[in-house]
Amino acid sequence: MKVIIVKDYQTASEVAATEMLAVVKNNPKAVLGLATGSTPVGMYNLMVKDHEMNGTDYSTIETYNLDEYLNLPMNHLDQSYRHFMDVNLFNHLNINKENTHVPEGFGDANEACVAYDTKLAEIGGVDIQVLGIGSNGHIAFNEPGVPFELGTHVVTLDEQTRQDNARFFDSIDEVPTHAITMGIKSIKSAKKIILIATGSNKADAVYGMIEGEVTVDLPASALQDHENVVVILDEAAASKLTK
Repeated sequence: MKVIIVKDYQTASEVAATEMLAVVKNNPKAVLGLATGSTPVGMYNLMVKDHEMNGTDYSTIETYNLDEYLNLPMNHLDQSYRHFMDVNLFNHLNINKENTHVPEGFGDANEACVAYDTKLAEIGGVDIQVLGIGSNGHIAFNEPGVPFELGTHVVTLDEQTRQDNARFFDSIDEVPTHAITMGIKSIKSAKKIILIATGSNKADAVYGMIEGEVTVDLPASALQDHENVVVILDEAAASKLTK
């Protein structure tokens, strides 16, 4: 792993954007692996700004997202990860929406998993995958205990995750109980991975990911076995590293 420690979230976003834009500008047919949540938003904002200022071309770029809720209530489709990506990135680029892939959140979930992994296999893995990390070491919706050998699969959402997301819904009963996510195996098929972590609440997970043992108890530790990982940290997230 290559570890880059910077002062704050904004600088971390700038470093991550530089990594992503290098791939986009050097390969007009690059395949990007994308994530949702607050972590990559700063990077997405900078990608949009670059496109507006420099005309960086996304017309032949392809993207694959990590995960999606299953069976969202129809009155809460604005909480879908497809909607998140449209609002925070896709709507502001000259990207062909047909080339942007998010796991299918409705219909036969098992079929959706097979279809997604088939697409990933056909392209030979994404060129660059962006990740965040949870305070318990999860990446995507791969919580502690999930086997590393799984591809795209259905997960039952942790009750704490549902409670954390309840503020976006009318009641806890409307928060989805399941999601579809790339597995660790799918994520590690990426040619390059960048992981962004900021804040002291991520420090324990970051330490375990970089200096701890490889264990399913901390899913992000599986990245130790990948040959091309760049970890971008602010000082708070890096505060427990010893090396």
